[in-house]
Amino acid sequence: QVQLVESGGGSVQAGGSLRLSCTAFGNTASSYCMGWFRQAPGKEREGVATISMFRITSYAESVKGRFTISQDNAKNTLSLQMNSLKPEDTAMYYCAADYRVRTCRTADFAYWGQGTQVTVSS
Repeated sequence: QVQLVESGGGSVQAGGSLRLSCTAFGNTASSYCMGWFRQAPGKEREGVATISMFRITSYAESVKGRFTISQDNAKNTLSLQMNSLKPEDTAMYYCAADYRVRTCRTADFAYWGQGTQVTVSS
């Protein structure tokens, strides 16, 4: 079993930056795809960014060039650096993991964190 714990959310003005972290506890594996997702009130959950064990990353078009996903295997910590934040980035952000795959193309995220709120004011 794996537990994912997010931190780093908060409130910031448009143009500001935040860094989210997600630490994995339990039976993790060297093979993985991990990702960040978000859900705004009244909207469906959407993928923000993913990273595989080979450090291959993928981003939603809306965050490309502004967000950077990274993974520190030694610390079992996934991060999301968010720059140039916009009001439309306001959402609950969740990290997720699939420890059964080597690439994110076939990921089916079985583990989810509890979420951390990001609020961007104009």
